Amino acid sequence: MRTPRRPDPDVHETDYRVPAAIGIAAWAVALVVLLALGDTLPDSERWWIGVCVTGIALGVFGFLYIPRLFRKRDEADERAAERIERRTGTP
Repeated sequence: MRTPRRPDPDVHETDYRVPAAIGIAAWAVALVVLLALGDTLPDSERWWIGVCVTGIALGVFGFLYIPRLFRKRDEADERAAERIERRTGTP
């Protein structure tokens, strides 16, 4: 007989900007290394520079967008709670 499934753990919200900042820093370090290689980097591998720049750009976008996303999500939750309050008449 199978043992009953344990309940899911509680969700703990964290600041998702920290991993985004770490990712940006990692891409920046990789870009600096590639640029430091200069002419020793083969032409067939120069596309990695574009990858690093794209990683930095997407990381900055995520870093700036995450607070807005959370703010909008909280506002939507508040509006939903207000609608439920109005329907049921209970605070």
